[in-house]
This record gives sequence, structure tokens and C-alpha cells, in this order.
Amino acid sequence: MGDLVELSWGRQYLAVEPTAYRIDYAINPFMDPADQPDPARASEQWQVMVHVLRALGARVDVLAQRPDSPDMVYAMNLGLALADEAGRPEQVVLSHMRYAERRAERRSAGPWFAAQGYAVRQVGVDGVGPCFEAGDAFAWGDALVVGYGPRTEELGLKALAAEIGVRVRGVRITHPAMYHLDLAFCPLDDRRAIVCPAAFDEPSAQALLDLVPEPLVIDEAEALTFCANSVVVGRTVVMPACPPRVRAQLEAWGFEVVLLELGEFHKGGGSVRCLTNPLDVVIGRDLPSVAGGEVVLPRPR
Repeated sequence: MGDLVELSWGRQYLAVEPTAYRIDYAINPFMDPADQPDPARASEQWQVMVHVLRALGARVDVLAQRPDSPDMVYAMNLGLALADEAGRPEQVVLSHMRYAERRAERRSAGPWFAAQGYAVRQVGVDGVGPCFEAGDAFAWGDALVVGYGPRTEELGLKALAAEIGVRVRGVRITHPAMYHLDLAFCPLDDRRAIVCPAAFDEPSAQALLDLVPEPLVIDEAEALTFCANSVVVGRTVVMPACPPRVRAQLEAWGFEVVLLELGEFHKGGGSVRCLTNPLDVVIGRDLPSVAGGEVVLPRPR
């Protein structure tokens, strides 16, 4: 694996302890208020996840969950946090949630990010302005790759690009169960990523595959195990599931796979990636600045 250049981010995370996690409503195909998570089991699974990440050398900060925000445990969607070239907090774009049920989360997220030294930015608030959810955004190559459709609106791409002055490459999500990009796309290193083409319309699927020099392509059934909703710490992929074919390819590339049981959180529609928000993406190195921002959308061939 001599040519592998590890991700420059993924060693600092924000997580929300599941003290008020429950299913009060259904805003994705996995949620059913009749099928409630077991609080003790959920707490144990979350604690093990945090322990594993810290044991791998990652820093994990913990934010208290709001009693009125049962989905807040899915911390990936609190906001898109960016650091400066020295790794210090720089700015965060708070998510403007599509569903009103999740909008109270920013009342805790905003003050927390501000207290850490982030300049707090937003593209919309309380249903006014375009929706943007951070679970749709990943740094990749020369841009942010941002999924749009089910949660993030297409107008949100332009607002995000302009707000932080970067190139945004949009990909349209069409699969109802992969409603965020983090359920269908997982960067592994500087050349490789897990990609599920079934999550996107055809031009977007092709555009994403063209962006990744060595994609690990998974099918719909594999994606619905939440295997793309994983995090990478150096050369270790922390996963909730790893189908045999996926494991074989990861290990052939030199990655180590660590499996976690997070079934209680799958009831709410998320897994390892949804439960953790990376804090160490660096604008300038990971995301070159673009004056005024730029949005690139896939074109049919």
C-alpha cells in the first residue's frame, strides 16, 4: 500500500451523547415510532463507538443532547466545520434542516462551535432560505462534494459555495433510503472512496465515479447495510457492517476494518458517520479557496 496517502482529516470529531434519543416522528424510511430504540443498549453502543475512536487516536468532543431534539445524536448534521491551515477552528456553516423537527439543534450547536473559536455562518434559518444539511457534504479533491435532493436543496449549493468561498460539486440524490450523501459515499484516502451509484441519478453517479480514481463501488443491498456510513481514522475503517466483497477490497488496499454494533441507531436512519462530525477539514489545503465560490453540476452525456 505504498501509494496510499491517508486522509488529512478524520482525527477530530464532535459527537452527541444519546441521553434523549428516541423516535418521535418519521422523516426517513428507517424511522418508525412503533419501533423504539432501547435506551440502555443505545447508550452502550454509543460509548463503545467513542471508546474505539479514541483508542485509534482520534479526539472526540461531546455535546449534550437537547431534550427537545431526539435526532440530535446524529451529530454529522449539526454543521460543516472547517479548520485553518494550522488546524485551528476557523468557521462552521450550521445546517439549515429540511424538517422543522430538527431545527432546534442549532440552538445548542451554534453556541458550542462559537465557544470553540469557529466563526458561525449559515445559509438559512427557521425555514427561511435554502436548506443545507452537513451530512450531504464531504471534502474531496479540489472541492466540496455535496449531495442535493432529499434534504439539501439545489439552491443551497450556491449559498454554501458563496458563504465559504469554495468550489462545490453537486450530485443529485434520488434514492429515498440514501437521503444524505454520507449513506452512499465514504472517502477512504486521497484516491479511494466507497461509492453507491444507485443513490444518484445517472449523470450524478457517473460524475462521482469520474471524481474518484479508484472507487469501491457498492450496490444498493450493500449500501443498505450502512457500510458506506463509516469513518476512517488513518488506515482503519470503522464500520457498522462490511459485506465480504467490501472487506476483501479494503484489506487488499491495506486498510484494517473494525466493526461496531450500532443497530439501535439504524432505527433512526444513521450509523457511525451520522453519529460523528469531523472537525479537522482544512480549508486552503483540503479545500482550495475560490473567489466568490463556484458550483459545478453534472451534465447528461
